[in-house]
Amino acid sequence: MKINGGRSRIRALGGSLLARLCRRMAQKKYLQSKLTQFLREDKIQLWKPPYTDENKEVGLALKDLAKKYSDKLECCENEVEKVMEEIRCKAIERGTGNEHYKTTGIATIEVFLPPRVKKDRKSLLETRLHITGRELRSKIAETFGFQENYIKIVINKKQLQLGETLKEQGVTHNVKAMVLELKQSEEDVRKTFQVEEEKQNEAKLEEKRIQRTKRGLEILAERAEMVVDPEAMPYLDIANQTGRSIRIPPSERKALMLAMGYHEKGRAFLKRKEYGIALPCLLDADKYFCECCRELLDTVDNYAVLQLDIVWCYFRLGQLECLDDAEKKLKLAQECFRNCYGENHQRLLHIKGNCGKEKVLFLRLYLLQGIRNYHSGNGEEAYEYLNKACQLLKELYIDPSKVHNLMQLGFSAQEARLGLRACDGNVDHAAVHITSRREELEQIKKEEREKKRRRLENINHLKGMGYSMRAARQALHQAGGNLEEALKMWWLNDSAPESNNRQQSPSQEKIDQLVYMGFDAVAAKAALRVFRGNVQLAAQTLVHNGGRLPPDLQLSAEDSSSTPSTSPSDSAGTSSASTDEDMETEAVNEILEDIPEHEEDYLDSTLEDEEIIIAEYLSYVENIKSAAKKN
Repeated sequence: MKINGGRSRIRALGGSLLARLCRRMAQKKYLQSKLTQFLREDKIQLWKPPYTDENKEVGLALKDLAKKYSDKLECCENEVEKVMEEIRCKAIERGTGNEHYKTTGIATIEVFLPPRVKKDRKSLLETRLHITGRELRSKIAETFGFQENYIKIVINKKQLQLGETLKEQGVTHNVKAMVLELKQSEEDVRKTFQVEEEKQNEAKLEEKRIQRTKRGLEILAERAEMVVDPEAMPYLDIANQTGRSIRIPPSERKALMLAMGYHEKGRAFLKRKEYGIALPCLLDADKYFCECCRELLDTVDNYAVLQLDIVWCYFRLGQLECLDDAEKKLKLAQECFRNCYGENHQRLLHIKGNCGKEKVLFLRLYLLQGIRNYHSGNGEEAYEYLNKACQLLKELYIDPSKVHNLMQLGFSAQEARLGLRACDGNVDHAAVHITSRREELEQIKKEEREKKRRRLENINHLKGMGYSMRAARQALHQAGGNLEEALKMWWLNDSAPESNNRQQSPSQEKIDQLVYMGFDAVAAKAALRVFRGNVQLAAQTLVHNGGRLPPDLQLSAEDSSSTPSTSPSDSAGTSSASTDEDMETEAVNEILEDIPEHEEDYLDSTLEDEEIIIAEYLSYVENIKSAAKKN
């Protein structure tokens, strides 16, 4: 089986210097975590007597404590004493920093450097908190030898904002800051003018790309309300696990679409193993998801998958200790999966008829829980989770010949993997499953297109009667798309408007009536436009909304003003509009490139990386066990 091959690869690497160094580092981290745990449980403070004397030198009592803990761990006493001395020195250093901060206001930031920095990847930096993010970035670049315009700083799981002060961004003393490089290559260490200039240009392009990403996502989210033919004008939509669109409150729809869009963009970078660029996108997605209500997040599994992707990204960057709430994120993912899929996947089985594909997510969850527990010094828990992941890996193994057979039938490799996992590896059943799913999705697309076409027809019908675009959309939304019911809405129940009424401004006499009642003249005029001059309905609406029109009834610019006449400046305006349109098209196309065609792309994985990492961490745990037995 493939899993055996994975284990043999790890054993083959075991003889290399790199593998031995990795194993030694992992074992040292585990020992540090375990000893820190013991010290906390025994309420021992190494920076105080009898473990530290008045000159801050090591006390004799440390050796006795090292003997006690080495017996408990059944490992080398000298190694335990050495690690405990490192813990003691760091504690003293931290205490000195605390005193320094109290007296001078100069804070200490723990800076975690990228993997290419071979030594001292974790360093301390002193700074005042009133400086801007840009000044901190400059200081980090100068101190550690980076190109300033080619790094990003992540603090408290958020990108550092260059224009705001550290204090405004919630940066405090002893906070952890992670440095991300946008590119890693030999050019990074060259100091020639040409290379520096190229890097600055690339950094500017990267920043522009991030801005285009945001704009492209916003455009696609805004189009969802009006598009009928997605092939002519692409847009973003939100669908449930069957592929059907979900009705979402307008107040949360845009935030959810932006969250999901940023998540897809981040996942595209994850696939290309560009973790430093992926992380900011994933953190932006997390920010927008937090604007949505929890009930909404429980209906889709996206939020749970995002938590896994963020923790995975930190892990692949070698900065898992930078993520203080990794355990919280993994628990949140597990809870979201339970709410979305049901206990024992009952809801998922009811909807899809199987849960084979979703097991990939649980394999990643168990693996990350195993890794986190290992680095926290919880060897037994780590072994338990890693074993769970290993068992799922065996279940999800796919025979390459079966994938080849399905591809011969005209299916893609992705469809083949997903189909085989859904059908427990049965090729014939997988072929039927894929074909059936294709037909089902095509039917759903037709139904959704027809639904949008009817909705747009109804909106145009109401607009033709003189109603504003926003009023028409709001009425149809509240009436569930039923035109007859929409016409019965209280604010559309007035007598039929005249055909040219929408273009006309309300009379000054009616505006004066509302102003005399105490309303603002601008609000009065806007309300009269919406209700086609009906003073009673305008007044009633303004009273109910504190003297203003509700957002859903506010007229768009094209509805609130008559068509402008042609002027000599029109030609220049057309050129500018054309340029803006080209930029928007470019932004949208950049987003569409990274949005997968298959709706279950996030469930598709070869599991090659997971296979290697499971074997690697199981070997770490087994080495700890064998070392304990030897001692």
